Amino acid sequence: MFLDSTHNLSQLQGDARAVDVSIIMPCLDEAISLPHCIANARRALDRIEADYGLFGEIVIADNGSTDGSQQIATDLGARVVPVAARGYGAALIGGCEGAWGRYLMMGDADGSYDFTDGVAMIGELLAGADLCMGSRFRGGIAPGAMPWKNRYIGNPLLTGILNLFFRSGISDAHCGLRAITRDCFASLGLSGSGMEFASEMVIKASLRRFRITEVPATLSVDLRDRAPHLRPWRDGWRHLRYLLMLSPTWVFGVPAALAMGLSALVLAVAIGFWLKIFHGETPFGVSWSIASGFLFTTGHLALLMAVAGHLHGVTSGYRRLRPMVGRMGRLFNLETMLAIGALEMLSSAAIFAITGWYWSAHGFVALPNPMPLVLAGVLGATGAQTVFGGFLLAIMAGHDARFVGNRQPVRLPGA
Repeated sequence: MFLDSTHNLSQLQGDARAVDVSIIMPCLDEAISLPHCIANARRALDRIEADYGLFGEIVIADNGSTDGSQQIATDLGARVVPVAARGYGAALIGGCEGAWGRYLMMGDADGSYDFTDGVAMIGELLAGADLCMGSRFRGGIAPGAMPWKNRYIGNPLLTGILNLFFRSGISDAHCGLRAITRDCFASLGLSGSGMEFASEMVIKASLRRFRITEVPATLSVDLRDRAPHLRPWRDGWRHLRYLLMLSPTWVFGVPAALAMGLSALVLAVAIGFWLKIFHGETPFGVSWSIASGFLFTTGHLALLMAVAGHLHGVTSGYRRLRPMVGRMGRLFNLETMLAIGALEMLSSAAIFAITGWYWSAHGFVALPNPMPLVLAGVLGATGAQTVFGGFLLAIMAGHDARFVGNRQPVRLPGA
């Protein structure tokens, strides 16, 4: 059954209850390619009905076309959903929200994708997958369909980073042909308005441990007579920054561990020579000790930001609470951080006071070793960061001193 836009309201409401599959296409001035894409989508729906007994509709998520795309789509029996917010992702989000199906298939309206490749995706969803991605690298890319820098640099690099950060295990994270269950789509809270939407869907589904599968998809030369909306460098950067924003472990945690680990090693060796535990000439003099103090405090700040980013993801619903953080819930609160921070700052003040007394007692001459001041500076800075970070986490927790006490791990699908 293909839904005709000429139905009256009562018929549309009845059809809405009967729709199983919605094929959604984002559209911005696609008058040339729309007839081909709608006809191709209709063939896909016919096969879906024949293979699975599911009925469908075609939704054109129009992003403000001025070339008559809306009327073309309506005349060809598709349903037009106007989306005011501009951008590829915004159009798809609006189209999916306006779709009626339990299963949502999406693909570009430029003729580059074959919607019949999506028939197998619906089969994957029926078999229990939450999200099924197309893979152009497994299905085939026609000559001239993808710029060489996208095919051999951009897509493999961004997909590799995505798999490293989020363990998605897919070969083509940016394929525009994909299918998702309505429940999965609704639970992800997608918000990316631009091309980063493609990465956001995969990332959040991976973080929530939804079941993601992949089927081959072909890519053809698009039918448009103008340049594509995609801007490789701009959109590539938007993808990359989105990967980093959704991965506090990699953008904050890994640098924090490296900075604090390296600086702690240098400071430990320097302190060992200062206290005469090690003998001989120290490999780390005054300059390296000061640099290590700076590196440690920077790493400590990054560690606090990693924790804040992780808890924000849990609160927002797209990340599961790490078991280790959950187990620390009783100890991990504002009062604990204030106590630790206060202890560090008091220790710093004590070292500064003792050093000042020593300095004055020896005629105000230069200190023989800067290590006491380096240690005092590190303790004071990290103590202040701990206090400020504690209040920040409490504010992010909804003004609750229990940072994780009111957060529960996101329930997994089927759990």
